[in-house]
Amino acid sequence: MSNKILFIFEGEKTEKQVADNLTKYFVNSNLNVQCAFCSDIYNLYGRLSDDEDLDTFAILKTIEYNKVILSPYNRNDFAEIYMFFDYDGHIPNANDSVIKDLLLFFNEETDMGKLFLSYPMVESIKHLNDTIDFKELKVKAKENINYKKIVSEQCGNHLKNLTLLTKENWLEIIESHLKKMNFIVNDNYSLPTSIISQVVVFQNQLSKYLEIDSTVAVLSAFPVFLLDYYGIKKTTDLL
Repeated sequence: MSNKILFIFEGEKTEKQVADNLTKYFVNSNLNVQCAFCSDIYNLYGRLSDDEDLDTFAILKTIEYNKVILSPYNRNDFAEIYMFFDYDGHIPNANDSVIKDLLLFFNEETDMGKLFLSYPMVESIKHLNDTIDFKELKVKAKENINYKKIVSEQCGNHLKNLTLLTKENWLEIIESHLKKMNFIVNDNYSLPTSIISQVVVFQNQLSKYLEIDSTVAVLSAFPVFLLDYYGIKKTTDLL
């Protein structure tokens, strides 16, 4: 089996900074991680669902930015594809009904790819501080609140620069976000004892936050990916 995995990001900067730093500490060193970009997952989903002969990798290779990055590879070179996108409920093409479809469609890393969502966006990963009750932290999701600015003002100084995160910083981030995911789904702010699917997380975001007051509970996709990648026991041992 190939030792290569492909990460697909919405943006070309922040997400890659996170992934580069994260994989330095937590992804097996014998794995070859490549990164590609796709700015519109709604369009990607539409094309794939309309044509069963297409696959995610084939479409990615047609995107200008990816042509050089992916030119040496074909789909069989990658054992797994993981996708990291923002919930971003305020953008014009945001659609909660379609998001559920996206999560059901992109649910297998060895096929079309496995999708992980950050709520409301990638900067949620550093929205932590000793003065913040992270368990209860939620933000407006259906309007542009300039979330990047909010996070930059509220996050701990040790988390501001994503390229400089230490392993200890990561352990804090991973533990906090995994407890938050468990709280969102099971009302228990503790480490989860089983894998929780992205569809279940989204359904609970809808019923407990979005449909109540148009907010989302702040949650990063990257720690959730790690739990999925490593499994419960290894992740618990890491922490």
